[in-house]
Amino acid sequence: MKTHKLFNDIKTTVALKAIDGTDTRFSYQNYLPYCLFGLLLICWPLLQRLVTGSDETVGFVDPNIWLLILLSQICFFVTMGLSWWLLQRFWVSIGLPGLGSMVLQFESLPSWEQLKFALCLYALLLLAGVGCMLAVL
Repeated sequence: MKTHKLFNDIKTTVALKAIDGTDTRFSYQNYLPYCLFGLLLICWPLLQRLVTGSDETVGFVDPNIWLLILLSQICFFVTMGLSWWLLQRFWVSIGLPGLGSMVLQFESLPSWEQLKFALCLYALLLLAGVGCMLAVL
């Protein structure tokens, strides 16, 4: 009986936080990428009919370039979502501090250390680009 009462108290607290807007799990900002992704998925069959239905004599490849652009956007959003989800899971499993505290610690560094860190990140980005180019060749 105590667990039932405790469960109801927790459910009431979560519902009140959701109404107040203090609970970020139920924020509408968290659902914006999912809504955008769903809108792009809905646009896919509609644009196919719109592009091919406007002119019966049009070729197959020419109008579908716009659909390929839409498909690339859908793939980009899926890749970004999966990357962000994996980053969050690895961040928690490794036990690193929150991103806000890391930013505050970075800002407390002297300017020459911040510059050194930025140059190291740029060098890593350049190295990753060179690695991608070598992988293509």
